[in-house]
This record gives sequence, C-alpha cells and structure tokens, in this order.
Amino acid sequence: MRHSAIYAGTFDPITLGHMDLVDRAASIFDEVVLAVVVHSQKDTMFDVTERTAMAAKATADYKNVNIERFDGLLVDFARSRGIHTLIRGLRAYSDFEYEFQMALTNRKLAPDVETLFMMPKETHSYLSSKIVREIIELGGDIAGFVPGYVERVVAESRSQGRPAQ
Repeated sequence: MRHSAIYAGTFDPITLGHMDLVDRAASIFDEVVLAVVVHSQKDTMFDVTERTAMAAKATADYKNVNIERFDGLLVDFARSRGIHTLIRGLRAYSDFEYEFQMALTNRKLAPDVETLFMMPKETHSYLSSKIVREIIELGGDIAGFVPGYVERVVAESRSQGRPAQ
C-alpha cells in the first residue's frame, strides 16, 4: 500500500517555506502531490500555468513529488486520487485558527481524510507568498525567499519591463 499525501495551495509563488515542507513530506510519504489551486479566492500575481510551472521546476529533483492542478473542494480531489492525508503548513498561531477550522470542516465532509499539520523550520516561519508578492511589487530582492527558478522568472519579467505575471 502506498502512503500518499496532498500538499495543496496557491503557491503564488512557491517559497522556500513551501519547499521546506515539501522536502520533509517527501521523506515521510511514498508520494506527495503538490496540488496547485486553479481558482482561488486570493488575488494571485501569477496565473495557474505560471504557478504550476514554478512548482514543477522547484520540485524537479524529487522523484516522489508530483504536481497537479485542482479546482473545487480539496477533500473531493483527495478522494478522487485515493489519498487520505492532507498536509497543511503552520507558521504561527495566526495560521492555526484558520487551518484548524478548515481541518474540522474537511473532517465533517470527509471523515476518511486526515489533516497533518507541519511547521516550517524557524528560518522560514515568517515567510509567506503574500510577503514575497509585496517585495516583488515594490521592486525588492526576493533572493533567499524563493527557489532560484522563481527568482529568475521574476527577474526576467522585470527586465522586459512587464509585471511579474
């Protein structure tokens, strides 16, 4: 029996904090599906094609990490893949309340799907995609916050005089 988990998010863009969780989850599970949300309630900087490409490039060295897109309820996506574990990252107490509510809601919708909370290393505990987007919008340096490929995508966009997306 393969033990698989889904790590879902907008990944707008994928950060070193996300990568820390991917790395640790990949060492625990036989398969990790990095599920990129197609339609988000968040105002994204990058479209789903760009977000998926960045995630795929950032995780290319992991043989047991697969990138997929999904739309709709995460528990429905998990069930369609026969996966019963969801990975959620917790950076700070402020994340906990929202994630706890979502985990309980998901448990009510799908009692067979469990949520596993993981915390990033302390060096990444402050980092979020929102902070990275703000740095990008203000023309700051995102080195040290995102994988090199994401940094290059943003730099290329800037050199061509267009927004990051």
